[in-house]
Amino acid sequence: MSAKAKRLFKKLVSYSGIFFFVLAAVMLWWQLREYSFSDIFHALVNIPVVNLLVACIACFAGYLTLSLYDYLALRYVGARVSWWKWMLAGMLGFAISNNAGHAVVSGGAIRYRLYTRWRISGGDIVKMLTFSGMTYFLGCSAILIIGYFLVPSELLSRSVGASVGINTLFIICTAAVLAYFAATVFFQKKSIKIKSIKFQIPTTKTALLQTLLGAADSFLAGLVLYFCLLSFVHIPFGTYIGLFVIAQTTGVFSQVPGGIGVFESIFLLALPDGVDKADIFGALLAYRIIYYVLPLIGVGGLFFIYENYLRARMKRWLAEAKERIPQIPAKIKNIRHGKK
Repeated sequence: MSAKAKRLFKKLVSYSGIFFFVLAAVMLWWQLREYSFSDIFHALVNIPVVNLLVACIACFAGYLTLSLYDYLALRYVGARVSWWKWMLAGMLGFAISNNAGHAVVSGGAIRYRLYTRWRISGGDIVKMLTFSGMTYFLGCSAILIIGYFLVPSELLSRSVGASVGINTLFIICTAAVLAYFAATVFFQKKSIKIKSIKFQIPTTKTALLQTLLGAADSFLAGLVLYFCLLSFVHIPFGTYIGLFVIAQTTGVFSQVPGGIGVFESIFLLALPDGVDKADIFGALLAYRIIYYVLPLIGVGGLFFIYENYLRARMKRWLAEAKERIPQIPAKIKNIRHGKK
């Protein structure tokens, strides 16, 4: 591929997010055109407080699970840091990337800032990001494959485009998961070199842990929305989780920050016609606030406290250095006189 073709491809990928966002916005408007803002607001405030509290607990458990991505990635590169460090980096990285999209850039930037400070090399950080990306993909793919068979075909057959897209996604995910596990079996202890970085092929055991961890993350994220929806619609959990992961994965592939609009459109499109879509959209809005906004505020606050602590410590060290540096010549002189 020529340099010009590569630049064109990168531009297409970058602008694809805008295209899918506009498309999703039009679809959302079409599905909600009969409802007013007050209808959606009332649906949001009508969610029982107990349901919201349970959704918050599921969200907290979900972000603890997300932090384990970093723990597993550190094991993969053979590095160690304190438990609170990988938890902070993991939760903050995902809180940012979930909202901003482009996880490698947004979540990767904050991880690079933190892990280089903790003496992890840049090459190892790239390996960690790649490994975590595969963990997420394996988990989503595993639930999507299961969910594909759990979601009734008539739910997705209403739109030809959606049906073709979901079938294509299912085939891609199945092929990718099988290829990944086959690589861990047939290429054990082998490595792939990309430019100057060597990526070790994970063991089958590690690949299984990646899949289970990624699936647990998607499952807990699904529980957050499930408890928000529970008071408005009764849907078998197996059908629901399959639908959730299909919508979530499509939102990730769309490159739209947080999959906003794309996720909601697919979810609303797949639900039965008799469901009040204003209620569903209110539940989706509650999910957005709980799973995206609150963690960003909470973990972002912890990061702010940590950064202020480091600045205060640095100022203290500088103040001590300023006091002690002028005393050094006199101490050296005293030492010399003492030797004589």
